Amino acid sequence: MKNAPDDGDEPGAALSWQAQKSASTRTQITEAAIKCFVEYGYSRTTTTLIAKKAGLSRGAMLHHFPSRLAVVRAAVEHLHSKRLRAFRKAVGKPSPDGDHVRQSVEAYWAHVRHPLFVAFFELAVAARSDKELASILRPAQEAFEREWHQAAVDVFPEWRGRGEQFDLALDLSRYVLEGMAISFLTNKETERDQRVLAYLDEKIRELAGLPAAPKSIHK
Repeated sequence: MKNAPDDGDEPGAALSWQAQKSASTRTQITEAAIKCFVEYGYSRTTTTLIAKKAGLSRGAMLHHFPSRLAVVRAAVEHLHSKRLRAFRKAVGKPSPDGDHVRQSVEAYWAHVRHPLFVAFFELAVAARSDKELASILRPAQEAFEREWHQAAVDVFPEWRGRGEQFDLALDLSRYVLEGMAISFLTNKETERDQRVLAYLDEKIRELAGLPAAPKSIHK
């Protein structure tokens, strides 16, 4: 009498394994594409370079993504998802001294100096003159900003009920820190950066109605 097949021999199990393998390979390819954007720039990133970075043949990569644009679309979605997870993780950690404002400023400053932000900035600049990329990046970025705002609402309960002041604090933080990050691409961090971080911290506290932080906060 033939033994019953193991669970792993069942069609459903095989299909599930194939789906997991395919998903893993797709992630491997999108991660490689993001690394290529950082290392080579968007315009120089080709399917050949992405496949090489992923450790795959170009044919194997094209089996999952039939065109460069398909890879870019998936990479943009993956990039934004990773940025949101990193933001939630960084600002959601308990602050050792209970200073959520300082923790948040320092966390986002670290975030915009990370290769993930460099990849996003590279795409944003390239989209200025590339209509196909812009058509992918614009709606993805709008979705990211909505989710980023909701993430901030979730992790900063002390700001609830402050409405416009909270939005202003978020916008101020984002525009200042992302602008500083652009300078950081070609310059090392300086005392000037620390002065601006301390001033931003001060202004956020004013908007939140919190007491001033010790003067040594960012030294």
